[in-house]
Amino acid sequence: MKIFTGMYDWVMTKVKHRHAPTYLAVLSFTESVIFPIPPDVMLAPMSLAQTAKAWRYAMITTIASIIGGAFGYLLGYLLFDPVVMPMLETMGKVDKFNHVVAWFEQYGIWVVFVAGFSPIPYKLFTVSAGLLSMAFLPFMLASAVGRGMRFFLVAALMVWGGEPMERKLRQYVEVLGWLVVAAAVILYLFLRH
Repeated sequence: MKIFTGMYDWVMTKVKHRHAPTYLAVLSFTESVIFPIPPDVMLAPMSLAQTAKAWRYAMITTIASIIGGAFGYLLGYLLFDPVVMPMLETMGKVDKFNHVVAWFEQYGIWVVFVAGFSPIPYKLFTVSAGLLSMAFLPFMLASAVGRGMRFFLVAALMVWGGEPMERKLRQYVEVLGWLVVAAAVILYLFLRH
C-alpha cells in the first residue's frame, strides 16, 4: 500500500499554488504560538518544487514565525493565568511547561535560540519568555537568529539537492514516511514513561 507516495504527489502540486506562500506564512505564525506542525513540512517541498523562490520562502517563514513568537510572548505576558495555564492543565502539559521554565532559569536567552533552531516546540518557549518577562529585544533577536538559521538551512538543502533530490525523495518517500511514523511512535512511548 503506497500511502506516502500519493500524499507526496498531492503536496508537490499544492506547493505550487498561487496562495501557497500565504498558507506558509499562516502555518509559520500559528506554529510559533499553538499549532503542532512545524513549517518545515511546507517550506521544504515549496523550496524543492521552485528552487528559484527558496530564499523568498525561507524569508516568509522566518518573518511569520518571529511575529508568531512575539504573539506567543504577549500571550505569556498578558494571558498566562486566565488563558494559557487552564489550556496547559486541560492538555496535561503543566509538567512539560515547568521543565521549560527550569531551562529558562538555567540557560536564559540561549534556550530561545536553541528552541528556534531545533525541533524542540518553539511555542513553549515563546509563551514562557513572556510569562517570565524576559527582555523583549533579546528574545526577538534570539528568535530571529535561531529561526532564520533553521529555515534558511532547510531552503539551502532543497536548493542544493534540486531536481535530483526531488526524484530520489519521491523514489524513497514510502520508506521515509514509515520510518518517520515509527520514530514518532517510539518517541511517544519514550516520553510517556
